Amino acid sequence: MDTERLARAALSRLLEPQDAAGLALVQAAGSVDALRIATGQVAGGAGIEQEISCLLADNGVAAGWSGLAACLKRWLPRAPDLAPERDLATMARLGGRLLIPSDDLWPAQLADLGIQEPICLWWRGHEQQLPQAERSIALVGSRDSTSYGAAVTGDMAYSLAQRGFTLVSGGAYGIDAHAHRAALAGASGSVPTIAVMAGGVDRFYPSGNEELLRAVANQGAVLAEVPPGSAPTRYRFLQRNRLIAALSAVTVVVEARWRSGALNTAHHAEALGRAVGAVPGSVHSANSAGCHRLLRDGGAVCVTDAAEIAELASPSGSDLPEPRQGASHVQDGLTLEDLILLDALPLRSTTSVEKLAAVAGLGTDSVRAGLGRLGLLGLAVSERGAWKRGRTNA
Repeated sequence: MDTERLARAALSRLLEPQDAAGLALVQAAGSVDALRIATGQVAGGAGIEQEISCLLADNGVAAGWSGLAACLKRWLPRAPDLAPERDLATMARLGGRLLIPSDDLWPAQLADLGIQEPICLWWRGHEQQLPQAERSIALVGSRDSTSYGAAVTGDMAYSLAQRGFTLVSGGAYGIDAHAHRAALAGASGSVPTIAVMAGGVDRFYPSGNEELLRAVANQGAVLAEVPPGSAPTRYRFLQRNRLIAALSAVTVVVEARWRSGALNTAHHAEALGRAVGAVPGSVHSANSAGCHRLLRDGGAVCVTDAAEIAELASPSGSDLPEPRQGASHVQDGLTLEDLILLDALPLRSTTSVEKLAAVAGLGTDSVRAGLGRLGLLGLAVSERGAWKRGRTNA
């Protein structure tokens, strides 16, 4: 079996997601040698230590680095539990696979994470090319969504899926579930939706979404960076949010409380230079406080429908939404003088030019010229030399 694939499978169990020192070790030594060093089979050496230090410093994550010896104390207790062949066999039995960065099916947009790119992806679903970032939209939000949030998410996800976009979310209750469900209903592409899990993909979590997540796996993809059997801990929920953001061109927060994991996903998207959208809600709703916070702080664009989200995801000038127009009125486009004159015209009785001039505060020449213009539009009519408002404006 491919030694790199085995090594990355083992490393995904040995290292926690976003373990900067471990990821730097893999980058510096390669996955096979990194596994040997991390499990104490071979010594790292001063050269590797120095290279890790440089990588961490270059990526602005050197603060917690205290050398390989300290990292080994963290990693070695997990070494006896490493069984990559068993994990790969579990995935094969589930009809899944392990993706590594050298695979053709690896999502290229994850490289934007730099040193925080995952070691591998455990993938449950049919083998098919995942969409590029510009065809993927993340919809995230509160687990305790309101009926408003559910309706907005459903409309947006369905319409975006109809346009051929892939909806990316976290498989949780609330907004995530509404996004996945609507994307499946509106599916027009080969991968309508992707669920990025915080735990192993061998168990659909939460259990109440098992049927939904099984449908996501059958029609789209269920992904995780942790191996089968891994528990969905709070830390792992926060770390998987960077994958949701990195897979997508736009992250849209539909509903979020003031302190919410959905805001964490939005901040990851901002850090990657991706677009962030927020759906406004009632100022009285605690579930929209986080969205309003994003809009107030300037980190997000206000979005209200799928067309506006598609515009954010598309190259400049393409996929623009249809211009919105309210009902037009015949007096639209009138000059200020003509509007003043129109207001001065009586509805039923007629009046003279001189009286109109006094009421409107305009000169008689201006009144006569204005009446001529309003008459052409049907907004003023003349009866025996006197004037009143036309029926068009009644």
